[in-house]
Amino acid sequence: MLIIFNTFLAFFTEILYNMIMRQSVRFFWLFTVILMMFPAGLLSAQNNAREQYARRYQNGTQFYNLSRWQEAAVEFRRAQEIAANNTDWSRALYWVILSQMAYSDFGSALRDMEDLERRAPSSPYTRDMYYHRARVYYNQGFFEDALFFFNKYNSLTSDTDRESSDRRAASFFWMGESLYSMSQFDEAEKFYAWVVGRYPESPKIEAASYRLDLIKQKKIEAELLALLQWSHEESLRTSEEHQRTIRTYEHTLNIYQRRIAELSAQERNIIPRNEEPALPAVNNEYIIPAETVTPVFIPENNLIERARALENEIQSIIRRHNAGGQ
Repeated sequence: MLIIFNTFLAFFTEILYNMIMRQSVRFFWLFTVILMMFPAGLLSAQNNAREQYARRYQNGTQFYNLSRWQEAAVEFRRAQEIAANNTDWSRALYWVILSQMAYSDFGSALRDMEDLERRAPSSPYTRDMYYHRARVYYNQGFFEDALFFFNKYNSLTSDTDRESSDRRAASFFWMGESLYSMSQFDEAEKFYAWVVGRYPESPKIEAASYRLDLIKQKKIEAELLALLQWSHEESLRTSEEHQRTIRTYEHTLNIYQRRIAELSAQERNIIPRNEEPALPAVNNEYIIPAETVTPVFIPENNLIERARALENEIQSIIRRHNAGGQ
């Protein structure tokens, strides 16, 4: 349209110049005829441009519905280039962006978003760009940036109809997904619960419910893991204490066994009480020593019995602990 207008303007200027300079009647009548024919030609060109736009836009829609997103982007781009007004231009570019996002060309999508926001700041599609920009950031792993733009989109919209309610529910859901991806499960749980409670008819209700169950399961797993870790540490402490007790019992048993052996040896070497030591004989005569020999200490019988009883008790304790350890 701009090319046609510039061409006509140049042609009109040239005719006017010739009329003034030459005062030619012939040019005057030629100009009059062209001027009368121009509105019809201009109207025909406009109709042709609208038809091309509608055809390109329709083709893009069909390709998009068939998940042929690259072809859809091409058709929407051609519709954008021949758009007759800013509204058609914004709508075509909006679908170019959606198509680019569908086949993961996020860099091109972001550039076109900036172009749309710059050239049509008051367009309703510009407001929706906050949502789609947040989706791009989420897919690229920039979860904090995604949270910012999802929240900005929610602050600019309201639940005026079913479509806007579904979009806001999706925005809250993706905020939960961003927090979930950052392992902030408690915060993410709040957004999933909000979607389930506030938007029960949203397409995201099933996904949000699944995430809630998954977070609950993760909490149970974390609690069980902590309990298992505590149990393992307690078992190790108990095992160490058990081993120390066994070593103590074995050490005590060895002491008592040595003591019993010593007492038994002493018992075998003790001179009986009813026997007297033989006196040395000199010249077939017995001589009484000048000094009395100090008698050997004879332990009482109950000492040996007590040691043996302690040995039996320790052996019984060791067997009981071994049985408990198995």
